[in-house]
Amino acid sequence: MVARHVRFKINGRERDVVIDTRLLLVDAIRETFGLTGTQRCGLAGCSGACTVLVNDWPVFSCLMLAVSADRASIRTVEGFRCDDGDLHPLPRAFIEHCPSQCGHCTPGMLMSAMALLESNPRPTREDVRRGLAGNICRCTGYSNVIDAVMTAAQHMHAAREVNAR
Repeated sequence: MVARHVRFKINGRERDVVIDTRLLLVDAIRETFGLTGTQRCGLAGCSGACTVLVNDWPVFSCLMLAVSADRASIRTVEGFRCDDGDLHPLPRAFIEHCPSQCGHCTPGMLMSAMALLESNPRPTREDVRRGLAGNICRCTGYSNVIDAVMTAAQHMHAAREVNAR
């Protein structure tokens, strides 16, 4: 085993660790840091359930070596809290619209949707479809997922309007 010292900022918290250079980011997140919301979906990026944001970009963490994220800012599904401690509007909208049955895909969908809403705060339904294209759900249709993202976009836009005043 070849080990290397790496530093991450995970959900706003600085973390230093020595890890095996062969360790995948999904395994570092789940096993080293105990953040088990990021789903392990195999090793082929087949479903998007392992999606996390690395420096605000959605990546399949099962396809990325953890050492390649050295000094990066990583956000996982556990990071969905507002500064005031409330649940962020995006997961709240997912709960409201009940877009999944088993929930395995939900963390990846949330992370991809967050990346989309941060880059495009007023998406169309087609924008949402494209933004979630790498995320596969095998137990439900996508219309409720799209509804949830659109609802979250409206709530986030309204909150920005209030904060701008």
